[in-house]
Amino acid sequence: MTQKLVKANGISINCEDRGPADGTPILFVNGYTSTMMSWPDELMDGLRDKGFRVIRYDNRDVGKSEKFSGLPKIADVVAAVREGRKPDMPYTLADMAADGIGVLDALGIKRAHVMGISMGGMIVQRMAIHHPERLLSVTSIMSSTGNPDLPKASDEAMKALQAMPPSEEREDVIRHRMKGRRVYQSPAYPKSEEDLYTFVAREYDHMYYPEGGIRQYAAIMGDGSRVAELGKVRVPFLVVHGHADPLVPHAGGEDTAKSVPGAKLVSIDGMGHDLPVELCPQYVDLIATHARAAEQKAAAE
Repeated sequence: MTQKLVKANGISINCEDRGPADGTPILFVNGYTSTMMSWPDELMDGLRDKGFRVIRYDNRDVGKSEKFSGLPKIADVVAAVREGRKPDMPYTLADMAADGIGVLDALGIKRAHVMGISMGGMIVQRMAIHHPERLLSVTSIMSSTGNPDLPKASDEAMKALQAMPPSEEREDVIRHRMKGRRVYQSPAYPKSEEDLYTFVAREYDHMYYPEGGIRQYAAIMGDGSRVAELGKVRVPFLVVHGHADPLVPHAGGEDTAKSVPGAKLVSIDGMGHDLPVELCPQYVDLIATHARAAEQKAAAE
């Protein structure tokens, strides 16, 4: 389970292949500013116990993957999308999707299941749009389509996401991020103070790089609506979303499932914008069942 840098899509991407080597690959794609360390062990181990080859990686501009330069103006990016112009930004969600496909290339994998949370859900949607031949199935969790008509995040959740810590000192950053996560956590499954501290500290210690978040946010805002493109997707598609998500409201999951032909939506009561360990057995069963059905369909074809 050693992490290593690979060349993917022309850049350096930090990844970890948990195996087993003979399992069907499943690629985990992180959300906005989060690193590969954000995935619960209960989810990864659960899928590995089901026989999947578990692979996770740091998106560009976070963790130990390659960092970029240039600070786009978010207002200009939003205006460009609204006016139908190409936004001026360092990279796109399509580029980030190509990074994940590049990880598969580097590991010698022809086809894989992919799953993504939040921004990672948007990235796997882009994989399904641009690289369908590389995918066995898609699972999009607590994500959305970029449809501008959907309900927005609550004011409190957006403030929590965008607020800056009082200093760059480790303890200040960790405590600040804990406070933010409390705002959009799953209300039915709150983490203890100790568990939340451990979770946030693990991400910080992997690498703290706030500048990358500005470019990732530009990529999200600059992608616009994927609804029309998702209508052409034929990859088996599962959508999982919490009814209590204040950051990406449940309507985002509904719109994703409605946009992809044949997609299945599973809505979970008490789930906010995180992956509670209490729900991991349910996630494992949902993802494994979806993936195995997709494999059977592919074999039949």
